[in-house]
Amino acid sequence: MSEYATMDREQLLEALAAFAKNWLAHDGSWFLAAEERFGMAAAIELDAAAWARFAPAEAKRALDFLGIAPGGGLAALERVLGLRMYALINPYRTEWAEGGTVLRFVTESCRVQQTRRRKGLPDFPCKSVGEVEFSGLARTVDPRIRVRCLACPPDPGADGACAWEFTLADAPHDVHA
Repeated sequence: MSEYATMDREQLLEALAAFAKNWLAHDGSWFLAAEERFGMAAAIELDAAAWARFAPAEAKRALDFLGIAPGGGLAALERVLGLRMYALINPYRTEWAEGGTVLRFVTESCRVQQTRRRKGLPDFPCKSVGEVEFSGLARTVDPRIRVRCLACPPDPGADGACAWEFTLADAPHDVHA
């Protein structure tokens, strides 16, 4: 019998958070190795290529888990965002605007940036990778979803966190309930 079968709810939630931290530590270790070997620009290019593959897979698994078919609009995206590994370790909030036709996703504190700062490294200029990541995630949830970055390093004032805005190509038909 697996150890997990004997855990209570709180222990399972702690295990999920530990898994998320381990996943991020692996991602960061891989990125630092690429950065040290090839430089920041090449590491970002490789990271974007990896996210172009991973984000759709992550979204599909979340949709399957939730029992939501692709095409569920912004409400489905909000639910998928809440199931991401990042959701366990990066405090975030979602905001609905313009009568439910706009969904904003705001990372309040980013563990990646905190770790880099603690190690004396500059902020990770993640905007270009984030564009690939969030576009792939959103497109998998619903191909009508459009993504716009509101703030993300290296943007001035991003201060190690990010904000993204999602709309539908035919937004008047998608109202958050």
